[in-house]
Amino acid sequence: MRHRDRRGRGLRGQLVPAALPMAKTRAQNFDALVLEAVENVERVVGDNERFGPKKLGGVEFAVEDVPGEVNAYDTDVLEDRDVPLARLFPGRAGASGPSPRIVVYRRPLELRANGVEELAQLIRSVVVEQVANLLGVRPEEIDPD
Repeated sequence: MRHRDRRGRGLRGQLVPAALPMAKTRAQNFDALVLEAVENVERVVGDNERFGPKKLGGVEFAVEDVPGEVNAYDTDVLEDRDVPLARLFPGRAGASGPSPRIVVYRRPLELRANGVEELAQLIRSVVVEQVANLLGVRPEEIDPD
C-alpha cells in the first residue's frame, strides 16, 4: 500500500531504480564491503596449508552500527583511541558451545575513512586482524599487504 499525503501527491514509487548503486544505503554498501573482505580472507585461509585444521567454517561475521558497553580490559576488542572498531567473541566450533563471532562496527570505521577505497582498506585490515587473532597467527601471514 502506497502512502500519500492528504492531497494525494505523496511519493509514488522509488526515485532511483534498484539496480543503480545510488539506490543502496550506506549500511548496505558497508555490508557489501565487509562481505568482500571476509570472502578474500576465507579464500586465503582456505587455500593455505599453513593454517592446517584452523579454518573459518564455523565463524560468524556480523556488522553493528555502534559498539555497546565494552569492558576496557577485554583483549578481544580492536580499538583506535579507546573507540572499538571490531570485537572477537571467541568460542568453540561445533555442538559443544557457541561458535566464534567477529563483529565489525560500522560508524567508527566510516568516521575514520575519507572515501570508499580507504573504507574498504580499513575494513579489510580490521577483518584480517580479527581473523588472525582468532587463529593465533600474525596478520601478515593472512594478508601481507
